[in-house]
Amino acid sequence: MATPFKPMSSPRAAEMATLSPEALRRSFLIENVISDGKLSMTFTDLDRLALGGVRPVGTAVSLANDPETGAEFFLQRRELGILNVGGKGTVTVDGKSFEMGAQDCLYVGMGAKDVKFDSADRSAKFFLMSCPAHATYPTTHIRKEDAKPLALGSQATANQRKIYQYIHPAGIKSCQLVMGFTELAEGSVWNTMPPHTHSRRTEIYFYFDVPENQIVAHFMGPPDCTRHMFVHNEQAVLSPSWSIHSGCGTQAYRFIWAMAGENQVFNDMDAVNPRELR
Repeated sequence: MATPFKPMSSPRAAEMATLSPEALRRSFLIENVISDGKLSMTFTDLDRLALGGVRPVGTAVSLANDPETGAEFFLQRRELGILNVGGKGTVTVDGKSFEMGAQDCLYVGMGAKDVKFDSADRSAKFFLMSCPAHATYPTTHIRKEDAKPLALGSQATANQRKIYQYIHPAGIKSCQLVMGFTELAEGSVWNTMPPHTHSRRTEIYFYFDVPENQIVAHFMGPPDCTRHMFVHNEQAVLSPSWSIHSGCGTQAYRFIWAMAGENQVFNDMDAVNPRELR
């Protein structure tokens, strides 16, 4: 039997002030999420979340099991969210195919055994987020054009944006996974300001469509001991329940947010007054 891989381990809040920039990035940043022609998942100790990505480049790529699941197949006791951050592609779940356009989302319920990713023109890029599940919900596809985005922010505060809520109680049903993405308007660069924490769940950010030679400064940590790191296109940041999560880019961008934990209420958050940030 293969030896299980050790999940990515996150420091405690009290350790944040002692971490070097390199240690901070090593502990919370996943630099290589999407690989060409192969799929690998990064497991974390934060609510047992796992994330990964793949760009099919000629042949279909299967969601293989990982010893870390401790199960006979990957989704035996897990559910999965998939969001396409590239061009046209196809996801096949137990023989049923779903055509995925740019920023389309697919939820795959617990128990699915055969999941494959393909792209005839090699343009699709699939981001995956998985968490433990206790019940099976239907595999469901939603296109970006069929979603009803929530408009927030303003040009005056440089945070005009649209929030696409895909997997949540009023949308695609799941056990505990909540997932969608945020799209900033041209000229807006701030996300999630004023910030907040989630005492009952973990969140992961995946930044994408960050233009070439542009960058995002991601802010995290306890409100009274914040840190920052610079994030590039198609990189992911782990956000523990005690950490704020906010960012400011040098140009407009998009980012996927995915959460799992005790509840699925989107606005279940602990607001932080910006004047209290340190």
